[in-house]
Amino acid sequence: MPAPNSITPKQLLRLIGTPQAPVLIDICLDPDFEADPYLIPGSRRHAAQDFQGLVGLIGDRSAVIVCQKGKKLSQGLVSWLRSEGCNAEYLEGGMYGWRAITDAPRVPANALPERVEGTTLWVTRHRPKIDRIACPWLIRRFVDPTARFLFVAPSEVTSVAEVFGATPFDIENTFWTHREDHCTFDTMLDEFALHTPALDRLATVVRAADTNRHNLAPEAAGLLAVSVGLSRQYRDDHQNLAAGLHLYDALYRWARDGSEEGHDWPTDRKA
Repeated sequence: MPAPNSITPKQLLRLIGTPQAPVLIDICLDPDFEADPYLIPGSRRHAAQDFQGLVGLIGDRSAVIVCQKGKKLSQGLVSWLRSEGCNAEYLEGGMYGWRAITDAPRVPANALPERVEGTTLWVTRHRPKIDRIACPWLIRRFVDPTARFLFVAPSEVTSVAEVFGATPFDIENTFWTHREDHCTFDTMLDEFALHTPALDRLATVVRAADTNRHNLAPEAAGLLAVSVGLSRQYRDDHQNLAAGLHLYDALYRWARDGSEEGHDWPTDRKA
């Protein structure tokens, strides 16, 4: 029987990458974190002693508190948070329990850009369609749920990055961009160590649609069509991104749980 106010690593793994994912807060002590500087996807570091800061960070959302072993630090803090009305749980086994799951992804802390005003800030070319929607989705769902994105004219990306301290992506001659025949989405999977069967399957579709190689994945033509349609439907790039996040949420669930499912009508049609 699971402990009260707890969540198992496998239960948490099913939530990560979905809109239902809780706020993930890593409160591992600094020496423990420095010895193993990796984060559960979507989590952020915060001091356990900053109780009011944690309450503000969680707000009215559900949260999972992660310490090294899932013992006194996270259990005590979760009980304290719940006494203040926060919907908080601790991760059973902590980071040790997470590492025990075969192939559970962990994001290298040094891969994350510096935060600007408490969040990672990214900038790219305006009028996004495929890679420039897929990458923000990946960042929001697996790296930094609070990430902000700026869309500007191609000629202004570098200057905007310098002025605002933003990280440029999907633009030539930058770190976060295409490498050989792979997309920026692929680059982010590499650098954030997020290769899983579902994300690799999704990456193939993104790559096929973004580089006009539809032979790589039959779904690419559909992704291209919907992406172009969204870019025509929304003049504002942020509205386009908001709609695109729903699209990639659905594609991720297809890649994770439904890629083998087909459809035909009538349902009793004989082969």
